[in-house]
Amino acid sequence: MVEAWYMDESQEDQRAPHRLRPNRPVSLEQLRRLGVAYRKLDADNYETDPCLKEIRRAENYSWMDIITIHKDKLPNYEEKIKTFYEEHLHLDDEIRYILDGSGYFDVRDKDDKWIRISMEKGDMITLPAGIYHRFTLDENNYVKAMRLFVGEPVWTAYNRPADGFPARKQYMKFLAEEAQ
Repeated sequence: MVEAWYMDESQEDQRAPHRLRPNRPVSLEQLRRLGVAYRKLDADNYETDPCLKEIRRAENYSWMDIITIHKDKLPNYEEKIKTFYEEHLHLDDEIRYILDGSGYFDVRDKDDKWIRISMEKGDMITLPAGIYHRFTLDENNYVKAMRLFVGEPVWTAYNRPADGFPARKQYMKFLAEEAQ
């Protein structure tokens, strides 16, 4: 089961948990109200998993690849890690399925506070288009993840501020409707 919490304001190592003291956990329902979807799947059998196959069919995830983020596996590792951790949004949903290892997705709540989502093997997350977020490895310094897309992959990240994009405006409208 995924675990999420509000982050402290520390600027220390981004790979540390950064929990508030006392801890302020965030429930799956709270994440859902932000548009974040979560599923737990069988990562040991991802190549033949009928559940993953059904999700891909139902959500029209027609394209996928696998990325390994580790200093020995990813070209330009240090540069990529810094890029992933810059606050940004995408114009399409971001879907990640952790096949091995672990890391953190950070998302902004409706009050612009950071929530850290701890991801590990078997966790699948969908971040809605227009949500400000970032990714980092945890202290294990390794993750292998499947990236899924509807249609051809679009890799463009728009660093904050990016409030003028229709995807951001649509996301803000979604948040306002969820608050009612």
